[in-house]
Amino acid sequence: MQRLGPWSREAWAALALQLLRPPRAPCAGATLLFRRVQGGLGQPPAREFAEARLKIQSEIDKEKSNFVIKTPKGTRDLSPQQMAIREKILNAIISCFKRHGAKGLDTPAFELKEVLTEKYGEDSRLIYDLKDQGGELLALRYDLTVPFARYLAMNKIKKMKRYHIGKVWRRESPSITQGRYREFCQCDFDIAGHFDPMIPDAECLKIIHEILNALQLGDFLIKVNDRRILDGMLAACGVPDNKFRFISALVDKLGKMSWKDVRQEIVGKMALAPEVADSIGVYIQQHGGVSLVEQLLQDPKLSQNKQALEGLRDVKLLFEYLALFGITEKISFDLSLARGLDYYTGVIYEAVLLQTPAQQGEEALGVGSVAAGGRYDGLVGMFDPKGRKVPCVGLSIGVERIFSIVEHRMEATEKIQVTETQVLVAAAQKNFLEERMKLIAELWDAGIKAEMLYKKNPNFLTQLHYCEETGIPLVAIIGEQELKDGVIKLRSVASREEVDVKRENIVTEIRKRISES
Repeated sequence: MQRLGPWSREAWAALALQLLRPPRAPCAGATLLFRRVQGGLGQPPAREFAEARLKIQSEIDKEKSNFVIKTPKGTRDLSPQQMAIREKILNAIISCFKRHGAKGLDTPAFELKEVLTEKYGEDSRLIYDLKDQGGELLALRYDLTVPFARYLAMNKIKKMKRYHIGKVWRRESPSITQGRYREFCQCDFDIAGHFDPMIPDAECLKIIHEILNALQLGDFLIKVNDRRILDGMLAACGVPDNKFRFISALVDKLGKMSWKDVRQEIVGKMALAPEVADSIGVYIQQHGGVSLVEQLLQDPKLSQNKQALEGLRDVKLLFEYLALFGITEKISFDLSLARGLDYYTGVIYEAVLLQTPAQQGEEALGVGSVAAGGRYDGLVGMFDPKGRKVPCVGLSIGVERIFSIVEHRMEATEKIQVTETQVLVAAAQKNFLEERMKLIAELWDAGIKAEMLYKKNPNFLTQLHYCEETGIPLVAIIGEQELKDGVIKLRSVASREEVDVKRENIVTEIRKRISES
């Protein structure tokens, strides 16, 4: 057998060029050159090697020039200004969750694919699958509810009130104007455990009411229905059991489509008789308050259906509790509300803005639902080996849609402070870096949010301009005279008033100013 001699320097160079390329299609120039020198055809002439090397570099440069730097479709970066707005929203939401006694919880961003499948009905196609990782089939979480149910079953927890703030991923068509993304943040609150009917459900609706009021988004309405009423109504109208979920999905479109179009799909796609569709239409176009519930309790068809009767009785009880909470004026019993997720078993609800507050200079934004939720009594049992159920009810706040409204309003009406800095430590003359560092360390140690510019001798006007640009309200100024007199000059950026404060009293004075602002 012929022995191969050592590779030439050119062969090693060609191999190195090939290996150093990005993991895409192989470069034609490098491949041909490598095959030639590897195949024993002799060393290429220096000129040919140089030409091949130039061709390789040209192909690499061409690929780099075609690359466009951007965020993936349906995602976005958040600027410091946007993050400041988002934090205000999240703080209001978390504050409400904690006020109602919820504990914080976090779960992995991805789950075993088997955990997520068959939980979301038709929406399962929107789940992001991940490549096989060490023998595990994984997927990015679609919501925070299914991971919570998995957590309860895995840890054998029978009672818990929790909140969870985290990102979820859905492979749907994004709509930036409507605040719909493929990667977005959810804020969930859930109550798990066996309790008397409708008490936890009423609290969830009260929480939605409190949060939407606190965020001052404008007039809103919380639609309420019950999956048992919906299923009982479909059965009473003559819909086969195996078509319940499909018809429910069509009914849920009623807010976005006319009844004429929904009816056409029920008759055409679902192949149901026109009289069945008309019977459904009589029910789902009704909405109102507790009087409608009482009316349906006497309905000849629904009163004969056990499921519908249970649902109606619970919704009536729910309205009694909501009246005690004082929020019934914002609640509408809406028979068209279906909620597409398969795991809901009882009361369901959805909050919509009746109108976006369009102040002067603003365009109205149509963002649809801003909060939703419901009861899911069977989900935990799907993960328990013995099928033991833990009843749950919860809600999810649509942060991205709320953010679109608040961001639009704040950008039009007010300057956004991107930091929480309360005071800037400044120098009026040169050579005061040591004094500034001593003072700022004292402020930090006292829990005061303070900054200074990272220059030995910053220009005084530059320091003042920095405060105005970033919204820092106070400036603590050190100069020759201040050092001699044992004081710090404290300046209000807004009023430009200055007062001398004794060095030992500066922390107390700043705290006083902050508490008064």
